[in-house]
Order: sequence, then structure tokens, then C-alpha cells
Amino acid sequence: MKYVVYILLSEKLGTYYTGLTNNLVKRIATHNQGGKKYTTKGIPWKVVKTYDCKDRSEAVRLEQKIKKRGIKRYLEEN
Repeated sequence: MKYVVYILLSEKLGTYYTGLTNNLVKRIATHNQGGKKYTTKGIPWKVVKTYDCKDRSEAVRLEQKIKKRGIKRYLEEN
């Protein structure tokens, strides 16, 4: 099953959020409807970058790499 690692931006808060999913449209809708506790305050969220992954394990590794490096720094370098 194909997974996507995504990076969102809340212009309201000036912060980024990264996550992974196998249904990007549904997940973004959930974030923007207040369905996730962490992202509720940042509505509306905009997708700034997506990375396609072949499976969940690859997506988890990439998400961890992005978070470890820092989302903003990772975006600037890649």
C-alpha cells in the first residue's frame, strides 16, 4: 500500500506539521475540521510538500528523519 509523508503549514501560527497517511485528502480534511488535537489551533493548514513512499515503514523512517532534522530546516535543505 502506498503512503505519503506530508508537511503542512499553519500561516495563522507560523508553524509546520508533518505526518504520514495512505489517504492524503481525508487526512488533510481531518486536520482542517479540528479532528486532531495537536493541529486544531492552526486551522487552516496548507500542504506545502508531499513525499510518496512505497510502504508504511519507508514513510515512518522519512517522517522521523524530517522531525529529527527540524521541519523548516529539512524543507530548506531539500
